[in-house]
Amino acid sequence: MKKIISFLIICVAFTMSGYSQMDEYVQEGEFGITAGLSHYFGDLDHNGDLNRPKIACGAFFRKQFGNYTAIRLTGNYALLGYSDKYSKNVYQQKRNLSFNTNIFEVALQGDFNFFKFNPVDRAHCFTPYATLGVGFFSYNPYAFYQGKKVYLRPLHTEGETFYKGRKEYGSVAMCFPIGFGIKYAINDAVNLSFEVTQRFTTTDYIDDVSTTYIGINNFSSTAGGKSLAGIMQDRSNETGTGTSIGIEGRQRGFSKQNDQYATAVFGISFNITSYRCPSAKP
Repeated sequence: MKKIISFLIICVAFTMSGYSQMDEYVQEGEFGITAGLSHYFGDLDHNGDLNRPKIACGAFFRKQFGNYTAIRLTGNYALLGYSDKYSKNVYQQKRNLSFNTNIFEVALQGDFNFFKFNPVDRAHCFTPYATLGVGFFSYNPYAFYQGKKVYLRPLHTEGETFYKGRKEYGSVAMCFPIGFGIKYAINDAVNLSFEVTQRFTTTDYIDDVSTTYIGINNFSSTAGGKSLAGIMQDRSNETGTGTSIGIEGRQRGFSKQNDQYATAVFGISFNITSYRCPSAKP
């Protein structure tokens, strides 16, 4: 009996020693890259359809504070775009607007693990997590006319700078990322992750659509007829019906809700760890 008790004590001691060694390794942080898909939501996709995803990628550095919380600095790229032709709404199909834009984003986010996460400890190598932050992104919407790329912001298609006090929108806006993900340490050095993040923004002009038509007569015409700005503000006459809906004052977009975008990305990251010397026992 005494031999059995002694054997059990030795086993427990070795087990506790193993956990102690795990706790002596500290995950200071990690750095990694991500790749996946992005999607836009706004005046051209106000129903939240997920039918036109585009590419997204990024890089990040995460500073860990214990096993549950971290601060992350991210740099992301996303291509966004949509067209009225993808809508089931008859009016939108007639409106016939479209856009694309490159998004370059920098954000600072707080990450919160639901479970204890320690890559060295196989009992705590997986966790779902939530993320919340603030950032800035640049955008510059463009569309195609007669096969050529046309940047829309300089054209002031809704009369920005000259019509009823409408201000020109900028090329940089704020975003507020909110997301959820899962993370798994395949070993003590490398993690895999999957994250879905929605960005709420401070602009309604990612798609160059927000308020009302100002009418073709408010644009200066060229010697050959309509100005390029006048053409790009109302594309309805290109649908083959021969009529235009771009009447001054008619709704073109919905200005009471800002545009948004989301990403769904896979990530791989590499741990930065340190060894904490065990405290001396008296």
